[in-house]
Amino acid sequence: MQTPTPEISYTSHNGYLALLSSLLVPLLVTGAVLLLAGTDGLLIAPVLFGISLLIGGGGLYMLQPNQAAVLTLFGDYRGTDRSQGLRWANPFLIKNKISLRARNFVCDKLKVNDKRGNPIEIAAAVVWRVNDTAQATFGVDDYEQYVHLQSETALRQLASCYAYDHLDEDEQSRELTLRNGGEALAQLLRRELEQRLQPAGVTIEDAKLTHLAYALEIAGAMLRRQQAEAVLAARRKIVEGAVGMVEAALHGLSEKGLLELDDERRAAMVTNLLVVLVSEKDATPVINSGTLYN
Repeated sequence: MQTPTPEISYTSHNGYLALLSSLLVPLLVTGAVLLLAGTDGLLIAPVLFGISLLIGGGGLYMLQPNQAAVLTLFGDYRGTDRSQGLRWANPFLIKNKISLRARNFVCDKLKVNDKRGNPIEIAAAVVWRVNDTAQATFGVDDYEQYVHLQSETALRQLASCYAYDHLDEDEQSRELTLRNGGEALAQLLRRELEQRLQPAGVTIEDAKLTHLAYALEIAGAMLRRQQAEAVLAARRKIVEGAVGMVEAALHGLSEKGLLELDDERRAAMVTNLLVVLVSEKDATPVINSGTLYN
C-alpha cells in the first residue's frame, strides 16, 4: 500500500506588495527600454510589459478564513498555504483551493438487518472537516464522495453488530442495543468513521443517529410485542401491589384479633381481595346480613 502524502506548509508572499510590483515593474521596465533603445524599443517594450504583468499578476490568489490552497508544480506537490487574504506565489504553481470549514452530512435512511436479522431503518448525521489537505487531494479520488460512501458503510456495519432492542429484561443489564445505546453508540460510530476516513485526511467532529425504526414489514408485529410487554409489566406491578395489600390486611386483622379465619375462609378472603384489587372494573359489594358463615 502506498504511503499517503503528508501535508507540507507553504509560505506565500504578501499579495498587496506583489500587486503593486506587478503594476510598477512593467512600467519601469518599459520606460527603461524606451530610453535605452529609443524608437527601436517600441516593438520590444509591449512584449516586456506583457511578460512582466503576466508574471506579477499571474501569481496572485485569495484565501478566505478556513480555506487552504494545495500548490503543485508540474505534478509535484510543493505544499499547502493556509494564509488568509491576498497572497502571491510562483505563477506556474497550480493552486487547488480546499475548504477547511466543518460540514454536515446526513445519511439517507438505510434498510439493514440488525444483529438478530430483523430489518430496520437507520440514518445518521455526521459533522466532518478536512484536516490534512494533501491526503484529501492525493490520497483519494474524490474526498467528498469518499466521506459519503464510507459513512454509509460504517453505519451499516454498526447496525449489523447490535440488536435493535432487548427481547427480555435479562438482557437489559448486559447488552448494548441500538435503541438504548445513546452516547456510547455515538462514540462507536465516530471511532469507526475516523478509522475509515483517515486515508482521506478527514476528521470527525460529531456523529449521531437521526432515525431508528423497524422496517415496515415487521413494524406492526414489533409494536404489538412492545404493547404486550408493557401490559405484562403493568399487570406484574398491579399483582405485586395487590399481594402486599392482602398480606397487610390479613396481618392487621390477625394482630388485632378482629377476625379468626380457618384455612378455607382465609383462602376465600384472599381470592376476593385479589379479585377486587386486580380487576379492571369497579367491584360490586355484597352485604351479608347473616352470620359470618351464612
